[in-house]
Order: sequence, then C-alpha cells, then structure tokens
Amino acid sequence: MKTKILLPSLLLMAASFSSCNDYLTLESPDKLTSASFWRDQNDAEAGLAAAYSQLEYYIDTWEFAEVKWPVEAFREDVVNVGADVPNYPNWMELYNFTYTNGNSQFASYWRNNYTGISFSNQVIEKVAGMSDDKIDPTLRSQIVNEGKFLRAYYHLKLILNWEKIIVRDHFITDQADLSAPLSERADAWDFIISDLEDATALPAAHDSDHLGRATKGAAYAYLGFACLTRAYEEPAQKDAWLSKAYTALDNVKGYELEKDFNTMFDGSNKNCKESVFELQTSMSTANGANYRTQFHRFIGCSELWGWDEILPSEALMKEFMKEGETATTGRYDSRLYYTVFFNCPYFNDGSGRMYGYEYDDWFGEGNDRAGFRKFLPGDMAGMEANYCAINIPLMRYSNVLLMKAEVLNEQGKSAEAIPLINQVRDVHGDMPPMTGTSKEAVQAQIEHERMIEFPLENWRWYDLRRWGKTKAALEAAGRAGYDNSRAFYPVPLMEINANDRLNGEE
Repeated sequence: MKTKILLPSLLLMAASFSSCNDYLTLESPDKLTSASFWRDQNDAEAGLAAAYSQLEYYIDTWEFAEVKWPVEAFREDVVNVGADVPNYPNWMELYNFTYTNGNSQFASYWRNNYTGISFSNQVIEKVAGMSDDKIDPTLRSQIVNEGKFLRAYYHLKLILNWEKIIVRDHFITDQADLSAPLSERADAWDFIISDLEDATALPAAHDSDHLGRATKGAAYAYLGFACLTRAYEEPAQKDAWLSKAYTALDNVKGYELEKDFNTMFDGSNKNCKESVFELQTSMSTANGANYRTQFHRFIGCSELWGWDEILPSEALMKEFMKEGETATTGRYDSRLYYTVFFNCPYFNDGSGRMYGYEYDDWFGEGNDRAGFRKFLPGDMAGMEANYCAINIPLMRYSNVLLMKAEVLNEQGKSAEAIPLINQVRDVHGDMPPMTGTSKEAVQAQIEHERMIEFPLENWRWYDLRRWGKTKAALEAAGRAGYDNSRAFYPVPLMEINANDRLNGEE
C-alpha cells in the first residue's frame, strides 16, 4: 500500500527495523527514538508507509502469497490444493485441519499483523505529538486516522482467525508490556469498531500520488462488516448491530460496479471505480524498491506455468453452473469465465481466449482440469514474466452491496435487498433478476452470489462461520477433518512461549 512519494521513505523505515526478529514477542520495536525520528511531516509519511507495508507481508516476493492464501483460503470449500502443496506439510495441515499451535504459516500471519499494529501505534502516538510548526494540523489528523484504520484492519484480520486476541492499544517501549493477556472477544470488537469510527473522518478520496490509502469509504465499509459479523455473534444485541451495520454501509458513497469484472484482477484496471480498498503493487525497482510479487505463479496451475498450489473446487464449479446457461450471453454466469479457465466451448471456440490459444492447446484434448483465471495477468507478456504487479482488491463495492442486502434481509426488509442483489448479478454476471421473494430465498441467493463473486478474495470462511454453515459446506465439498473446534486457529506456540500472561493456553 505504497504511494509514489512514500517509496524512498519506506525503504529507510524498513531498513531501520531490520534488526528486529520479532516485533511483538521478543524485543521492543522502538529502534527509531523520538530524538532520531518522528520529527516532521516527511517522517510522519515514512512511518505511515511502513504501517501500510505490512498489508503485503513485505518479507519477500513469495511470502506475499505463501502465507496469506494458505492461512485464509485453504480452509474454504471453494478451493482444492494443487499438486505442489503436499511438499509443504504446514500448508497441508491447514487444508486438512490437522494443524497444531506450532504451525509456522499462521504463526507468521499472527506476527505480521502484530507488526502492522506496532507500526500503526507508532504513527498514532508519535504523529499526534508533532507540533503545528512541524506538520500541518489537518494532515496530522488525517495521518493519525489512517493509523487508526490500519490498526483496526490488522486487529480485524486477527479476530477473524482467532477466537481471542491480544489487543495492542499502544506502542510498546517497555519490555514488561510485551506480555499481555488475551482480550475478551467483545472487548476486541469494541476496540476495532472504535478505531474504524474514528477513521470515518478520513477524506473521501486521495489524489493520484496517494492512490490506495484508506478513505472514508473504506472505513465505513469495514465498520459495516465488523458490525454485521458481530450481529451474528451477539444474538441478544443483533438488531442493534444490524442497525449500525446498515448505517455504516449506507455511508459508502461514490463507488460503482465495474462492468469489466476480470480487469479488476489482472493488473489492467487498478484502483477502479469499484475499488474501496486495494493493495498496491508495482513493477518498479527504482532505488531498490520491491513491490512486485510472484503471485501469478502461486495462482496459476501447472499447465499455465504456475506452481500448482491452489485450484477451483468441484463445489465452486457446481455453484457457478447451478442456474444453468441463463445469462444474457446465452452462457453460464459470466463470473465463471472471468474466474476459471475450464474445458468448455467458450475457451475452445477458435478465438484464442486463453492468451491467444485454446483450452485444448494449454491443457490437452480430453482434459477436464480447471485452473483459476482470476489474478492471472491479462496478456501473454504478463504470463511469461517472472514477476507481476497485480493489485489485490481487499474491499470492493459489490461486497458492500451484498452485505447491505444481507442486513436488510435480516431486518425483514427482503424487498429492499433484492434490487441490490440484482445489481451485482446484472453488472458482473449478465444474469437475470433473482427469483423468489421470501427471506429464505433472499438469504439463499446472497449465499450463492457471495460464493461465486469472491473466490480467492478470501471472504468465504468468514461468511460460512457467520451463517453457521461451515461444517455443512465442507462436508458437501467432500472435505474431511473439520469440526467446529477448528472454527478458529489456536494461539501460536511462539506467542505462548514468549508471553508470560498466556501460560496454559493451547
């Protein structure tokens, strides 16, 4: 999540922290003291860039994909693992639900998000203390609120994956503060929601030199998601949380659905009108910059020169085809063809839709294997390149619309929810209006739309858990090994060993 003017500063900031082995559990991250840093606006911007950098697992070009997607996506019923994954036991443990608290992948995920929290806390505290003669007061307030947005985002990623987390509400400079207890879930939610509420004071948009930075719309969208999730977790206050969710989601203004669905994921349409919050990448290597990844190799199946790590599941393919060839194109829902390469007339019609070739040319005649198209480069040059710079939409307007529809339906306002669902179906899927008007029919349609709208965007696990349907969905997909004790990850062993306040945790 870097911007043009922040790139050099980010490199300096990252270098200053390079001697820390573990920003949360081993030693204080305060390598930049008030005497040597946090002096003026340039330092404030550099510190903020470092806080944004943790969105990308900025360790190397592989970990960007090889931590985030195994931890978030391998549990989902919409994916299968590819042929290379058994070579990595810690990945297979995630897929098979056989992990212990010693799993290195979610330990890295935990550490990365807490590093982001540490950086965010520095921004919040240090920038807030800068005097008016060092930084413009309006910019100071904005940077502090961006820090709060990021602190909320990193805590949100943790609470979505762990039942209880440590709330880190200040920048740690005392060794004694490193050991801290797990917070009650409601307290963690309160903290996240409070930060997001403060972040709604952010501007509605940024100029071209600051694309990708958090906005008012992003704060409201994640606030709506947090309140919606909490509504299901706290039935006694469900109506109140639904009301708060609707208010937040209704304040996400200035966005539209993108008709060219696939361009949001192939690097050709970055920060488009549908993007509410988007992870930024770049092929630039100027001055030692490293914002490119090998994500396309992780996503690609072996036939498409990928590493064969992640594949669409049969359950996902069936869901895409469930309504039949009823799109206005005369085919299945258009999102199927934007998301997956598979054996069908569309990809074998002689027009070379797969980088100038047919499905049979890539996969061989008679092969029915499917591979993801989503997040692969849009042209052959991009496929041939060893690196890519494909942005990752973290929050899209379609998600806002479908969450809003879900809130309305839960509130008994199904008739108001249906047009929002149909808007997504029409623009992204070329599909006719949904059938059915009951609350049950609308909820079923929302579940269908979310399943096919967001593969590889890693919302599915949280959706299923919110609806209480995780076990049933995994069983239907033929996934063994899951029971509801696996709804959350265990606190990583490395945290337990380093944190005196967590003795007895498993």
